Amino acid sequence: MRTGENEQGLRKILDLTRLISLTVLVMHFYFYCYAAFHSWQLTSAITDRLLENIAKTGLFSYFLKSKLIALGFLGITLLGAQGRKDETVKFNTVCLYVIAGLVLYFISYYALLFPTDLQIRVCIYIAGTGSGYILILTGGTLLSRIIKLKIDRDDIFNKKSQTFPQEERLMTNEYSINIPATYQLKNKVRKSYINLINPARGLLLAGQPGSGKTWYILEEVIKQQIEKGYCQFIYDWKYPDLTTIAYNHYLKYRHRYKVPVKFNAIIPEDPTRTGRCNPLEPSTMTDITDAAESARTILYGLNRSWILRNGDFFVESPIILLTAVIWYLRKYRNGEYCTLPHVIELLQVEYSKLFTMIRCEPELEILISPFISALEAGVMEQLEGQIAAAKIAMARLSSPELYFVLSGNDFNLDINNPSAPQILCMGNNPQKQATYGAVLSLYINRLIKQINKKGKMKCGVNFEEFPTLTVQGIDALIGTGRSNLIATTVVIQNLDQVRKDYSREMADVLMNLCGNIICGQASGDTARQMSERVGKIMQDRSSTTINSSDTSINHSQQLDMAIPASVISNLSAGEFVGIVSDNPGQEIKQKIFHNKVTKDAKAADRERKGYKDLPVVRSMENGIVQKTFLQIKEDVDDIVNAEISSIMSDPGKAHLVVKNKSCQ
Repeated sequence: MRTGENEQGLRKILDLTRLISLTVLVMHFYFYCYAAFHSWQLTSAITDRLLENIAKTGLFSYFLKSKLIALGFLGITLLGAQGRKDETVKFNTVCLYVIAGLVLYFISYYALLFPTDLQIRVCIYIAGTGSGYILILTGGTLLSRIIKLKIDRDDIFNKKSQTFPQEERLMTNEYSINIPATYQLKNKVRKSYINLINPARGLLLAGQPGSGKTWYILEEVIKQQIEKGYCQFIYDWKYPDLTTIAYNHYLKYRHRYKVPVKFNAIIPEDPTRTGRCNPLEPSTMTDITDAAESARTILYGLNRSWILRNGDFFVESPIILLTAVIWYLRKYRNGEYCTLPHVIELLQVEYSKLFTMIRCEPELEILISPFISALEAGVMEQLEGQIAAAKIAMARLSSPELYFVLSGNDFNLDINNPSAPQILCMGNNPQKQATYGAVLSLYINRLIKQINKKGKMKCGVNFEEFPTLTVQGIDALIGTGRSNLIATTVVIQNLDQVRKDYSREMADVLMNLCGNIICGQASGDTARQMSERVGKIMQDRSSTTINSSDTSINHSQQLDMAIPASVISNLSAGEFVGIVSDNPGQEIKQKIFHNKVTKDAKAADRERKGYKDLPVVRSMENGIVQKTFLQIKEDVDDIVNAEISSIMSDPGKAHLVVKNKSCQ
């Protein structure tokens, strides 16, 4: 126990030991330099007799023995020294003092061999040995003042304590995506893998622009899915980056598919390389709810703010009108003209004629009745408020290129049909997002309904920059797609982006529903939620308290965030944190990770240089795009003229004719 009596007793013992050390050293000088002391008249009979008796003990049996004994007693005193701790004292300084002292302490012997006067030699020897003794004493005293901490002064952000073991096994199956990486465990860099052994449980990939989420993760997901025989849908936000990768991997690995797979692309701004597909294919629209979903998707895509105003009168009215027009064309001649371009043109028809035609369809009479009432009552301001939003928004889609792409039937959206598998890419252009995004959203919503069924092939659905789309039912696709072998990958920049373009509820659903989450550099609420999702680990803690009389050093362990939000907001490109899910019988103990994905940039660049461009599927020399555009307008004119004539000539339908009282 550190009581006052014990400390005082220890101090007395150390003082006595140091006195013994000095006494032995003085006797060493007196014995081996006796001639010099005699010449200085510093000898006496008593000391000579005493030294003679001591010599009989063997203390001076050889020259270094007494010096070593003196040094040994000095070392004992230094072991018990308790100097006040000082952060400025460095170990290198202590070593310098001790080594210099030892060298001087022992090398001083050679001074006795100098060919000079005896007294001079002895003086040099005593001075050298004494100086060495003092240096050793000083260094040993400083040694007791060094603070011995396990704190790494260079690790100012506590990164080493936040490291933890990660999954180093390569775990594969017929569905898995395995991404090699490296991670740091204390002071060592080790190899690991991000094992997405069950991608059908959903993958949320987040990260700010430049964090590497597409380059390091999404591209690898697409490549490995094609290598493993997945059918694929790819939303290429910055066409043609992902489309080119998918096409060239398709050429390389298409032999692995049991059934021949086709590669198709929908690229609205490049008619020469795009396939034509009708998202309102009549065979896929079994009831009016399909028309309602399509109408909601296309108008939400054109007016993103409407998503947050769901249920508003002036939002629901245009949706109801567009639903009625779509379903009318679906029923007319069994859907012969049921395409989005025909819907757009039909919306521009005079109100009285349009409502008269739609009113003739019994299913739609109840939907169209509020508009008819407003028209017949002459309340044009209300009617325009209900309809203008739909007409103006849909008019933005009136372009020859879009009409051409949307009105054909080169392929369907049933991409994971076991008898006709497909790899389908849809290319957007960030500069035309407002227009193309709405059209592609309609394609995607129709595609989701067709692929999420039993008995289909495994399918990868990959959304780059998901918030640029208006996808209804993404939660249902992730939640139920697992049993239908659909691996959904949703790429976002952060949760705030989803909240702005969708809703707070959708952001929470994506974060909480996906079983696999990979996050690059992110900040704000995204980093905070990711940190909480990863959880806590046991971390070492050290603290030092220094006062005028004592130093206290404490070491402890406590649970703390494995990956704090501040770490996530400062990740470098290619660094990712996250959590993966596992399968029964293929459990992953270390599901969380914080690593750097390894990718050979030079090899990837060489591979890209060898890529082939998408093939040209048609020539534009014959003006086919413009002809299609004009033909659709002519089709709608023919439909209106034929139907109005038929109604006017039938006395039984005379009551269905809508009249605009404001024009009478």
